[in-house]
Amino acid sequence: MTAEPDLRVARGPGATVWAPETVTDDPFNAQTPAAALAEPTTPAAALFVRDHFGIPEADPGRWRLRVGGAVATPLCVGHEELLALEHQELDVVLECAGNGRSLMRPLPPGLPWSQRAVGCARFAGVPFLLLADRAGIDPAAVEILFTGADRGTVRGRGTPFARSLPLAVARHPDTLLATRMNGAPLTPEHGAPVRLVVPGRYAVADVKWLVGAEALTRPFDGVFQAEEYLYLDPRGTPEGPVTALRVKSLITEPAPDEDLRRGHESVVRGHAWSGDGVPVRRVEVRAEHADDGRDREHVRGWQPAVLEPPAGPYAWRSWSYRWTPQEPGPYRVLSRATDARGDAQPSQAPWNARGYGCNPVACVEVVVV
Repeated sequence: MTAEPDLRVARGPGATVWAPETVTDDPFNAQTPAAALAEPTTPAAALFVRDHFGIPEADPGRWRLRVGGAVATPLCVGHEELLALEHQELDVVLECAGNGRSLMRPLPPGLPWSQRAVGCARFAGVPFLLLADRAGIDPAAVEILFTGADRGTVRGRGTPFARSLPLAVARHPDTLLATRMNGAPLTPEHGAPVRLVVPGRYAVADVKWLVGAEALTRPFDGVFQAEEYLYLDPRGTPEGPVTALRVKSLITEPAPDEDLRRGHESVVRGHAWSGDGVPVRRVEVRAEHADDGRDREHVRGWQPAVLEPPAGPYAWRSWSYRWTPQEPGPYRVLSRATDARGDAQPSQAPWNARGYGCNPVACVEVVVV
């Protein structure tokens, strides 16, 4: 196994310029470099990018959000008007629904993400609830359809990128019309000038380059709702749409193939998260000797890691575990998260035909010398 590259470029004393790792060029899709995932807050320039049709041109001065459909008062809101409304900030895990797809066997179709189409960033924006209340949602409405400015062709049909949310989720006070990330304006690849952020759900819900919000009296059946981003032919999990994040952990230290010294203490570190604002309650770590898969030396079965307080209800929790290996050889270091509902990471990736929601126990292979 080859260690993943560190895609940082240092420029000047103390300065670090980050670059994501390209998966496809056109449209541009890229995953977070491993080194950036060690940060409590993922640098904006390093955060993974998921793009279906290409980045549309978006001039904040010409941007408008149209709120319509089953409402009493249709709205057309400009960028300056939006910025003048009440804002709030939230630390939110963004994870692509296909994150980890490359671990599934047989390999499903789709972008071959490793476990790095994820990050945790601080978003600032206006709760959509403020505009929903101003527009006056019809009591018969069941969903809000959010539409981006990007559009393209899927199966021979022209379509914008559009996803709907149940009315209660769209009106949740933490569902944001985000304008800033990590203290700076959104960049084009991350949805500038305005994107949707729906904490606790896979990032397909976070429609970028947002231009429309329509109240619907019947469920939306567009291509990205009824044909894509579905759990199809799943093994061990229900069929249905991709919604809440599944509980998951990530090992950020040691690095893959790193040499650890026998008899010297090493610190295993990482992050863990779950969906819908449900907190992670426990992370456990174990080490298996890769020659025979049995527990060796200091780690006997799953051992509890130390959890740090999260930055908010939708942020990941950093964790650590101290391990002093006593025998040389190749090891697999594993981590498993459990949330407050009792949901835990499975030992193997839960397979489905589109490769979504991959959340097996995290694993890093190292060598003790």
